[in-house]
Amino acid sequence: MDNYLDLADWRRRVAEIYAAWRHESEAEPEGATQRLRLARDHLFRSHPQSPLRPDHRARFGGLSYFPYDPTFRMTVVVDPVQKVPGTAGTAPPAFAPIQLPSSGSEPFSFHRIGSVSLSGPLAGAVLPVFWMEGYAGGLFLPFRDGTSGAETYGAGRYLLDTVKGADLGGNWERGELTLDFNLAYHPSCAYDPKWNCPLAPPESRLALPVRVGERLTD
Repeated sequence: MDNYLDLADWRRRVAEIYAAWRHESEAEPEGATQRLRLARDHLFRSHPQSPLRPDHRARFGGLSYFPYDPTFRMTVVVDPVQKVPGTAGTAPPAFAPIQLPSSGSEPFSFHRIGSVSLSGPLAGAVLPVFWMEGYAGGLFLPFRDGTSGAETYGAGRYLLDTVKGADLGGNWERGELTLDFNLAYHPSCAYDPKWNCPLAPPESRLALPVRVGERLTD
């Protein structure tokens, strides 16, 4: 019972941290991002559901990040997956569940619901957007880039994982999402292989290095 309550509390706290960031970042994105990072450090250091191994928590000095760059904050429009003509009453292939790569043996099922065209330093690049089948569902946007395997975790980073509270906001009426790559973070399996994490598929690879967000410790 304690583990389930711990997990519920972890998700509640993460959701609160991101909710504060969504509100504060409208006027002060860099300051809001710094406060989110400090709050994450506190959770990693003190919470029973921390992804850190217990023997690493005592000497944990905080996560490492690239410097903040406001040009990596953007509003994008989700281009939805188009239904295939003549498939009324059936699920077209684009909507069929797919399994993304994972760090462990347990598979994770998703739908690809659309894609987003990036702007700023990443103009011209496109990333797929997924919806998680398990739990209660949620948006999922992982990516790999030119830093993966050297400066950042080799299997990529997450930008959105709304089922776990990592929600950067947007305007659903306009089909928009807020993306800020300064909030890109490593999955739990980057800290301890006991965690099983869905990972970025090949189509979620960016050719350019994205030197914002979480990085490996020097």
